[in-house]
Amino acid sequence: MTSVISQNEAAEGAGPAAAAGTFRIGEGPVVHRLGFGAMRITGPGVWGPPADPKAAIDVLRRAVDLGVNLIDTADSYGPETSEELIREALHPYEGLTIATKAGQLRPGPGQWTPCGRPEYLRQQCELSLRRLDVERIDLFQLHRVDPTVPAADQFGVLAELAAEGKIAEVGLSEVSVETIEQARGIVEVATVQNRYNLVDRASDDVLRYCTENGIGFMPWHPVAAGALAELGGAVAEIAWAHGVTAPQVALAWLLQRSSVMLPIPGTADLAHLEDNCRAAELELDLAEIDRLDAGLTEL
Repeated sequence: MTSVISQNEAAEGAGPAAAAGTFRIGEGPVVHRLGFGAMRITGPGVWGPPADPKAAIDVLRRAVDLGVNLIDTADSYGPETSEELIREALHPYEGLTIATKAGQLRPGPGQWTPCGRPEYLRQQCELSLRRLDVERIDLFQLHRVDPTVPAADQFGVLAELAAEGKIAEVGLSEVSVETIEQARGIVEVATVQNRYNLVDRASDDVLRYCTENGIGFMPWHPVAAGALAELGGAVAEIAWAHGVTAPQVALAWLLQRSSVMLPIPGTADLAHLEDNCRAAELELDLAEIDRLDAGLTEL
């Protein structure tokens, strides 16, 4: 069962991301609750290599220096590119948890097609093991539930891979409460990764379910920076009062919203990375949280 460890357990000097507190993923690793999403270290359209691979490697290594020990990627980021860069930058991953995903085909830049055939998911797991150069994947997530394949078959192959020792923990992405419960009848679910941020709270019911059941919730697109910049209002005022940026406020709000929240902001820019990690040190007071919780009409 997934469990919260503490809010202040991080070792002194571990980097600003450690201030987010820690969380145990399933029966496995304890991670700092502010992680790093490795989608944006690829080329435009999440396709091919970045223009400057060395810069991408520098970002990954700097994230670890800043206290990040949860790196989230997918076989489809590139495809393959993100996993390969992570191996080059961070292998043998001492003290790190590497999460990856399978279940999306990439016909071209910016194009995504769910594929949950059991044989395909098994194949992609084997390829991720090879690219990451590990014997077991820390957290293997179904990137999308393929509506053309029986869901039980997709969850079943994840259970098989776990039983074979090829994956340690299982996660799901973009799922409803009903789908999580269906999956949990077949395999233990350690994490859920749904789109969620200050301006998109459609998965509030899923977050509530995860919080009640000790399942890690990894919000993708956690900052929604463009929308925040347009909103101004409460976000801008709170950011100004603390001398921080709007994205830092958005990340701090997420971290304080639930003890199972594991934001994974991604960037290919060192300055943005530094700002994101320092969001873990920002503590919003109750009045500020209330303003942000009030809803989009007051932002």
